Amino acid sequence: NIDSTLHYIHNDSDLSTNSSFSPEEERKSKVQDVVPQALLDQYLSMTDPSRAQTVDTEIAKHCAYSLPGVALTLGRQNWHCLKDTYETLASDMQWKVRRTLAFSIHELAVILGDQLTAGDLVPVFNGFLKDLDEVRIGVLKHLHDFLKLLHLDKRREYLYQLQEFLVTDNSRNWRFRAELAEQLILLLDLYSARDIYDYLRPIAFSLCADKVSSVRWISYKLVSEMVKKLYLASTSTFVVDLMNELVEKFCRCRKWSGRQTFVFICQVKCLFVHLFW
Repeated sequence: NIDSTLHYIHNDSDLSTNSSFSPEEERKSKVQDVVPQALLDQYLSMTDPSRAQTVDTEIAKHCAYSLPGVALTLGRQNWHCLKDTYETLASDMQWKVRRTLAFSIHELAVILGDQLTAGDLVPVFNGFLKDLDEVRIGVLKHLHDFLKLLHLDKRREYLYQLQEFLVTDNSRNWRFRAELAEQLILLLDLYSARDIYDYLRPIAFSLCADKVSSVRWISYKLVSEMVKKLYLASTSTFVVDLMNELVEKFCRCRKWSGRQTFVFICQVKCLFVHLFW
């Protein structure tokens, strides 16, 4: 009888009426009543770093891969059961473990909701932003998916860090910059016209001059979408300033490659047809 063997499982009413639990002890408690407690305890024990060294070096990676599914099964009300384990995996010495979590942090944010995300996931997310490129690419590929779940004031804090994605451990890692351009296209919907002009515009112009053609082509689309976004905004001065800068920087460039860039930007979505027809 599973009820008799797992007698230490408490339901929500038991936890709320038991005065012996302090708030801190209740938060750190690993007790829940969704799955057999012994099963959860076994999963949590597999994240022990010493076990990874003696039993299986890949075990922590597998636990990291499964963690969003475990969190979904337990529900956000039982996140306290997994929080310490998640932080342990997020600081694991193996970059493959951290990379796995970086690729799924946006999914975990959806499961936990905005309050838990702001308190428990944002610090981990910030740590991943400063990690190796193999880890940073995980948060970069889902940057829009994660930032859209944050409140506007918290989301704006990351405008200052977007420039850092232009710097990679290996300058030949052009796919990193291409992914940045793709994400910036999606991020246009999350920020105001002023934020786009002040923070995203310089990055877009830098990507338009990238040495790799694949990065440049995505950047042309980015600039085109940026012009369209600013044109539709209530403040029209930004789009005029941007158009003037495009003309000065590319259309009147001494190098043929700069003038060609201007033509390509206009070609992406018939930019001038959208604006002036």
